[in-house]
Amino acid sequence: MKKNNNIQDLSLYSTPKGFRGKSKIYVQLWWIVYTIFFKLSPQVFYSWRRFLLRIFGAKIGNNVIIRPSAQFTYPWKISIGDNSWIGDDVVLYSLGNIEIGKNTVISQRSYICTGSHDYKDNKFPIYSKSIKIENQCWIATDVFIAPGITIKEGVVVGARSTVISDLENFSVYVGSPAKFIKKR
Repeated sequence: MKKNNNIQDLSLYSTPKGFRGKSKIYVQLWWIVYTIFFKLSPQVFYSWRRFLLRIFGAKIGNNVIIRPSAQFTYPWKISIGDNSWIGDDVVLYSLGNIEIGKNTVISQRSYICTGSHDYKDNKFPIYSKSIKIENQCWIATDVFIAPGITIKEGVVVGARSTVISDLENFSVYVGSPAKFIKKR
């Protein structure tokens, strides 16, 4: 069988310099603090988790509720507006910036993904694209949001949906890929 030179060769992969936004030591320090002090904190210690995220550069508004099982890859690339909620087992895969507006809910097990790889290049380079979720949105349970997406104000995304294109304001979307259902 002939070898396809366009398929990834992971021996050629390298993470671009500065990709994480902080040094390797700083990243490891975050993971230690996250594992010991964030994940193991009692459920009602919302202010403690906000404090830890802010120490590591996250911009966290007032009255933000973050569950201890939520995952933050690089907090210095995250901003969350006032009165927003981050549910159980939410992953904020912040290789790129993630901006979450005010009064927005990211429900349990949702995955906000700012990074991927270029599968067409045999070096399999990693890249990131920012995600913006505006004010008063509800991202229901187990939603996947792809890199580079903007979800406009007042959007509802139904459970188990996959968002691969921008969503227009005050609308309800469901499905995989997410499709417009009605105005909110």
